[in-house]
Amino acid sequence: MKSSGVRFPPPAIYALLLAGGFLLGRRWPASIWPGHVREMRAAGALLFAAGAGLGAWAVVIFRGAGTSPNPMAPTTALATGGPYRFTRNPMYLGMSILSAGFAVFWNALWPLLTVPAAIGLVNVFVIAKEEKYLERLFGQGYLGYKSRVRRWI
Repeated sequence: MKSSGVRFPPPAIYALLLAGGFLLGRRWPASIWPGHVREMRAAGALLFAAGAGLGAWAVVIFRGAGTSPNPMAPTTALATGGPYRFTRNPMYLGMSILSAGFAVFWNALWPLLTVPAAIGLVNVFVIAKEEKYLERLFGQGYLGYKSRVRRWI
């Protein structure tokens, strides 16, 4: 098998669900913490930056290992350094934190509630396929890594 079989880019899953959450918010407005715009903006910006930073760090580690961060492309190496020492999926964790930060920044409840749905969809339609692919590709090397490092955190 040349790639994991992932057919839909994970960033698009997060983006579409966030957009859907904002559309719901237009119809049925709901704040996370009403009346606390300054606090929500600060917390949201911090979460957004943390998620973006984690994702960028993970991409740098992938590039350094000589493999593509695109789950639809073939994998040529197993990345286990940097954030991959603590989570097997720092890019998806970063997207989750970034998405939550975006919703918090705008103090928008519906988009925040889409983050767990995105995590669920990524678990089923992306991570499950990637893990099977990596097990076939790297065998015991990946299984050992998988037994030492959690899927998320």
